[in-house]
Amino acid sequence: MSPKPANSGPGANDYLRLLPPELTATLGRLEFLARTKKEGTISGRHASPHKGFSVEFAEHREYAAGDDLRDLDWRVFGRTDRYYIKQYIEETNLRATLIVDASGSMKYTGDAATRMEGKALSKFAYARYLAAALTYLLVRQQDAAGLVTFDTAVRHYRPPASKASQVRVILEELARTQPGEDTAAAAVFHEVAERIPRRGLVLIFSDLFDDPVRITEALHHFQFRYHEIVLFHLMAEEEITFPFRKFTDFRSLEINNQQLRVDPLALRSQYLERVRSFIDTIERACGQMKADYVAVNTKNPVPQTLANYLSGRRDSLGR
Repeated sequence: MSPKPANSGPGANDYLRLLPPELTATLGRLEFLARTKKEGTISGRHASPHKGFSVEFAEHREYAAGDDLRDLDWRVFGRTDRYYIKQYIEETNLRATLIVDASGSMKYTGDAATRMEGKALSKFAYARYLAAALTYLLVRQQDAAGLVTFDTAVRHYRPPASKASQVRVILEELARTQPGEDTAAAAVFHEVAERIPRRGLVLIFSDLFDDPVRITEALHHFQFRYHEIVLFHLMAEEEITFPFRKFTDFRSLEINNQQLRVDPLALRSQYLERVRSFIDTIERACGQMKADYVAVNTKNPVPQTLANYLSGRRDSLGR
């Protein structure tokens, strides 16, 4: 499956650049398997929490008005003189919602950032490629993918769908989205957790520059709603290692006209301690929730990050 352009003209196919050959080639025969039971609407490879009428026998239940008579178990009726319906465990498609941080801090690129198509990637550009590739992979395997972009609030919400045109719709939205304002990640996660109607998979692409305690509480909200969480935590090499040596002007990417000139050597030790504590808090919370925590350093090639995660997930599931 490959997305087809809907129209022509200058810039009409810009969204196709989010699936360069080196990225789609990485996917190969890899697939994305759910760890837990999922709800969905079509037959697929993921076990459903519901008992339906396909695949694997589960149990009997008493007949109720409106049940399909074709599902009556006549052998049981012959033994008990009572009507029972045969129930089965369905296999169903996975419903994934991709949540992409489009706040100002995601504009940061840094000198060590990897390049794609000749351009150094900001955290947002990196997240966009990851989200595009996983959307393509999910829909290719007949699963449903949806999209949320946000900064201080939800900027765009597209419910999950499994039709091939969904890839184009999501990629077009990613292509026209640009990082904007301050972030309110925790508040947005709470809102999205309530808006997703069925249990499914939530993939988050963000630097999570918000209060880590509030972020943790918001992630627990997804868990409370029975969603499986995969968190791609994106940070640039400079944000992780703080390699600056000389007096440097640091400009806020989220608050206009806020700039500080500081001696980085005087701040380095305290900065690194706080960053480590921040990362540890998020990673520990994901471990407690059995969520996938994927540390993403934007100096690493996007195909490498994607391949490492998908192959590692496959191996952890023993499939």
